[in-house]
Amino acid sequence: MEKFAVFIVGRGKLAEELLHGLGSPIISRVVRWDERDSCEHGPCMVVHAGSGRELEDVVEFCSATGFMLLDLSTGGSQFPATITFPVIICPNVNMQMLYFMAMVKQSSRYFQGQDIRIAESHQASKSTKPGTAIHLAKSLGIPETDIRSERDPKVQSEVLGIPSSFLDRHAYHEIVIRNPEVEIRLETRVLGKSAYASGLAKVIEMVSGSKLGPGYHDVVDLVMKDM
Repeated sequence: MEKFAVFIVGRGKLAEELLHGLGSPIISRVVRWDERDSCEHGPCMVVHAGSGRELEDVVEFCSATGFMLLDLSTGGSQFPATITFPVIICPNVNMQMLYFMAMVKQSSRYFQGQDIRIAESHQASKSTKPGTAIHLAKSLGIPETDIRSERDPKVQSEVLGIPSSFLDRHAYHEIVIRNPEVEIRLETRVLGKSAYASGLAKVIEMVSGSKLGPGYHDVVDLVMKDM
């Protein structure tokens, strides 16, 4: 079995969780981006979970090595139009959420032309774009600007029902589909520390056996093919 070293790019909560919690039979080492020189041999993957300040260096590195890049940043990473290595765009890596997003994408054609609204709520400190909500909007043909975002803890607690102990870390998404006779509501709640490390490990296992060519790949599309 081929094993991969994984370089983690980023300094935030998600990057730290991945550094200390990412594990799989096909992962040999998990290394900070700053320590990548200590792992020169063997196949590698790069996980971008940062703000984007290192992205130019990451793209240069992956262009030179051909290593696969998994982009977990939801802050609107700016990539070149043309690349020479595979990039997997991951607006989410929680497997339950990826299955939900795949379900929405597969079913979207049934709801064309109907009134569709999307809302999301995250902790007040979240300043980056809501990647999962943007992906859901694209799947349903809704402009990104129509996503309703909530960051007020009072509304989150009293209206959305987010427990007070999770106001500082949660992810809530709601899709409402209406026609004159029927209203459908789809709601997801992730409270507290989600299973991102274990989810990413499954994504890495899934893509490690894929022959992905250079270019951009949507993780939800890859999940749909693997289902």
